[in-house]
Amino acid sequence: MTTTEPTANLNGSENGHAQLSLGTAAARNLSTTTKTPPQMQAITSRWLVRLLPWVQARGGAYRVNRRLSYTLGDGRVTFTNDGADVRVIPAELCELPLLRDFDDTEALDALADRFEQAEYEPGDVIVESGQSADRVVIIAHGKVNQIGAGAYGGQTTLGVLADGEFFGDRILTGEQETWDFTAKAVTPCTVVTLSRQAFQDVADRAESLRAQVERVRNEPPRAQNPHGEAAIDIASGHAGEPDIPGTFVDYEVKPREYELSVAQTVLRVHTRVADLYNEPMDQVEQQLRLTIQELRERQEHELVNNRDFGLLHNADLRQRLHTRNGAPTPDDMDELLATVWKDPGFFLAHPRAIAAFGRECSRRGLYPQSVDVGGHQVPAWRGVPIFPCNKIPVSKTRTTSIMLMRTGEQNQGVVGLHQTGIPDEYEPGLSVRFMGISEKAIISYLVSTYFSAAVLVPDALGVLESVELGREG
Repeated sequence: MTTTEPTANLNGSENGHAQLSLGTAAARNLSTTTKTPPQMQAITSRWLVRLLPWVQARGGAYRVNRRLSYTLGDGRVTFTNDGADVRVIPAELCELPLLRDFDDTEALDALADRFEQAEYEPGDVIVESGQSADRVVIIAHGKVNQIGAGAYGGQTTLGVLADGEFFGDRILTGEQETWDFTAKAVTPCTVVTLSRQAFQDVADRAESLRAQVERVRNEPPRAQNPHGEAAIDIASGHAGEPDIPGTFVDYEVKPREYELSVAQTVLRVHTRVADLYNEPMDQVEQQLRLTIQELRERQEHELVNNRDFGLLHNADLRQRLHTRNGAPTPDDMDELLATVWKDPGFFLAHPRAIAAFGRECSRRGLYPQSVDVGGHQVPAWRGVPIFPCNKIPVSKTRTTSIMLMRTGEQNQGVVGLHQTGIPDEYEPGLSVRFMGISEKAIISYLVSTYFSAAVLVPDALGVLESVELGREG
């Protein structure tokens, strides 16, 4: 039996039968096509831009006045490396409290040369509680748990240290005799150590270093609160007529000023396109709409990642935590909540970090409730919403960060900065300025948005670092 495919002749017949109606291919020539506006995959929810309270920055700058604090530096030591060999940058040794404001470069170079490098595998003990404390330990790379005795006799994790952090610096002034905790490597670690004897050898040859040690030993402790701020003397609980202490609140002499940053581009449209091709959608309007969307995406990226004012770089070092085991667990999120415990507003995390946290909750049989935010069901932890933000970077090793913040000027939180009422304003804080028509008949528009962000007090922002996204098991 032979089969044949249906065929159509030149007269429109099919299978030998004459066509009885107009075909769809020809009919489409007379129809009006329904079109969508231009679509753009890069547009995201931009929750950070939407949730930050925006403050008017008159004059293009915003000064954050704070109470005087005695805490200086970032508390982390930076290294250089030549292959697997690492070396302390000498000037970074001034992060050690003993060497704060010490400026003898020769002595610092000599100290940097005396550090010894060591490697540890996960589970290895770096120092053990009760043993003689005889060296400063600085973590060049890796993660270390500080383990000590708990209130009920068991072992508890006192803290987690990672890249650039250190312990044992008190031995340099003779304040520490034995280790009061055990330091155990959680990941493969590279550490450098400086023995008390090596430090003393350098001090014996450097008079400036001996004078620095003597000054620190004899300097009276500065009266300060647990946050490092200059103390305010107050009497309470007294009876009778004792002398009431006098006091004043001291301020930072050089407060931080945030200048508004800018994101700009020049939008170009040919006059022929603008004049002739405007139905059913205005070409200039659509070009401008997508350009503004891209500017707003860049704005959120800068608010997260800019090295000057971006939130990831402006979080106080005391507000940065490390995960216990890599993956973001409920315990880690609770620790993060404890750093921003005064009216926390929201978490901000990469979508993959939110998924990783969900897996950890499921593994423990926990199913956190979502919360309603403007009609959106948003995942939450302890009632604090977790918003997605794909601007938080993911490293090549699939690690990222999770932020938690308190917002608003009244709450001494995190605020966004902008200026409204600028010339040719198209949206709040965004202007579109006509730049003219070139000799090639190209219309140009300068599209600009001005913005920044400020952290009013350190405990308004906490960051959980080194969050692993691909933990198996």
